[in-house]
Amino acid sequence: MNVDIELSAREDIPLWLAYGTPVFTIVAALAVSAVALVALNVNPVAAYSLMFFETATSTFGLTETLVKAVPLILTGLAVYVPLRAGLWNIGAEGQLYAGGIAGTWIGLNVGLPAVALVPLAFLGAAVAGGIWAGIPGWLKAKWDVNEIITTLLLTFVAIQLTNYAVRGPMQGGAGNFPVSAMLPSAAQLPTLLGTSVHVGLVLAVLVVIATYVLVNKTQFGFEVTFVGSNPEAAKQAGMSIYKVYLFVFLLAGAFAGFAGISEIAGVQARLRPDFSPGYGFTAIPIALLGRNGAFRVLLAALFFALLFVGGSSMEVNFGVPAALVDVIQALIILFLITAEFIKSYKVNVRMERERSKQPTGRVEEV
Repeated sequence: MNVDIELSAREDIPLWLAYGTPVFTIVAALAVSAVALVALNVNPVAAYSLMFFETATSTFGLTETLVKAVPLILTGLAVYVPLRAGLWNIGAEGQLYAGGIAGTWIGLNVGLPAVALVPLAFLGAAVAGGIWAGIPGWLKAKWDVNEIITTLLLTFVAIQLTNYAVRGPMQGGAGNFPVSAMLPSAAQLPTLLGTSVHVGLVLAVLVVIATYVLVNKTQFGFEVTFVGSNPEAAKQAGMSIYKVYLFVFLLAGAFAGFAGISEIAGVQARLRPDFSPGYGFTAIPIALLGRNGAFRVLLAALFFALLFVGGSSMEVNFGVPAALVDVIQALIILFLITAEFIKSYKVNVRMERERSKQPTGRVEEV
């Protein structure tokens, strides 16, 4: 029996597929991960109950989730904004590090009261992150250099620059520990309502709202979306591809810079060579899950924050390897790619008998 597979472009995407993709993706990733849990002799229902329900309903779990969500929201937006223009910002991690270095330096070396020092540190972090992202943005806009390669390579540069800073000009730890000095209290973020959640959460929500307004309610946001859907048509309509590409990367870098200084000034209080556990890379599946809107990015970031905190609890209580959270992230990306393919194409499978060459059936899959 011969099997022929035909692909045909979809003219219309069913509503259930368009809006249900994030949910189907997460459910599929968790279902496949459950196989790994069973192989480890762990009850998947009990493990996922601890990871999600108990974490979200306990005071400690909820506050830790909100703290983790701050850099994930901001870096998620740093990937989301260029994605609207059809570009891939793979370097949010590097832009986060650049912002962390600049913001920490300002906090350590500028003597101002908190009401002025904190905004100045955030401004410096945004400028540093914007410059770090603006380089690949300018290269893309000017000479069409692949932004995936440049943003990724600059990430490694930023990480090594941080390693140098905490072992050289910004080294301030006791002995030879590669860390900066502690930020003064004036440079640290205050917490909300006596919890460990810092005011960076308020900033992250405000940035989500501002991004939504920019993308959906302004002329420039319309141009960004138009360029992302059809660059050639945008050129014919008189839109500046150069301006759009450069702007979205500058804005993305500023958001990632906010994430860097938020993590340092709100949680760790000093610059460390590995202060980010990979927030900028996790931002990629967050942006893919929430690519249809800024508020969806917010929800996706909260989900991944819950995944991180709940994964740590599951590791302690069930002895599950920490790498399982990375496996779930990878599966989400894999199923997202699959879902995007299915949204773009119909897959027709035709089966024929080898002798008669007569079709015995045809199955159309969505």
